[in-house]
Amino acid sequence: MDPLSDVLSLLKVKSVLSARFEAAGPWALRFPRYRHVKFGGVIKGARWIWIEGVTQPAKMQEGDFCLLTDGSPYCFASEPGVELQDGEKVFASQLDADGIVRYGTGKMRTISVGGQFEFDGDMSGLLLNFLPPLVHISADSPDARSLSAALELIRAETESVRPGAAAMAGSIANIVLVNILRAHLAASPRSAGWLGALSDPRIGSALGMVHGEIARRWKVEELASKVGMSRTAFIERFKELVGLPPLEYLIRWRMTIARDALKTGNDNLSVIAAAVGYTSETTFSSTFKRVFGQSPSRYRSEARNRLE
Repeated sequence: MDPLSDVLSLLKVKSVLSARFEAAGPWALRFPRYRHVKFGGVIKGARWIWIEGVTQPAKMQEGDFCLLTDGSPYCFASEPGVELQDGEKVFASQLDADGIVRYGTGKMRTISVGGQFEFDGDMSGLLLNFLPPLVHISADSPDARSLSAALELIRAETESVRPGAAAMAGSIANIVLVNILRAHLAASPRSAGWLGALSDPRIGSALGMVHGEIARRWKVEELASKVGMSRTAFIERFKELVGLPPLEYLIRWRMTIARDALKTGNDNLSVIAAAVGYTSETTFSSTFKRVFGQSPSRYRSEARNRLE
């Protein structure tokens, strides 16, 4: 898999497409803290969004999407300055039998949808540490075409309750997540961490090779040569974009994969070690402890205790 698919696979994404929201008149809703990532999209009209104490109000037009990533309370409104209401209470009290939340009086002015993504807690930093608190993708962005198609699916799926709605909702939400990240990368190629590095032709290519053959005994000189850079320039560029030297990144990614295997599988340590490129179980265990602060055996035991 490519690096982004790799990370999303390890994150064990759980997605929920929430109720369709149709609003009339002036309105403003405040929502409390949340876990991981929220998303929103505007089907019709416009609305404003901001994160309390973090961002200024930003206007979302028809076809726009956003991601909220830092877990802080946030607000949606027809206009800034309207008195805020409790968003959760409004959604609970105004949800109709057809699954649509209708709020306000007068002519309907805006239709929007939202949802939430939750990730494996141990892995969530892989994505969340390198995203801004608010990612806003405009409908007229050159890379928003796939999001426009997803919005049409969402429009159809949220007009009424239909068989298979839950399965469709989860699938559409995942499509939205990947395409928002793609559009964000295209618009912000200098984003920090591996996420931004994916947009760099040479470093992104190197990351793809590392992820494609995680157990291979990669050497810096080999990676540099394959992407057409000198060893020194490659190390400097890689560290500038990713935040780690190439081999340290490789080690940490290997240990991240091993951690997931320890948590979710039943393979013994020697099998897991070999799968991520270690012929010595002792070396693997000491490296894992250096990266995560505890031995593989202890991590597996504690992870399983949490699941019981």
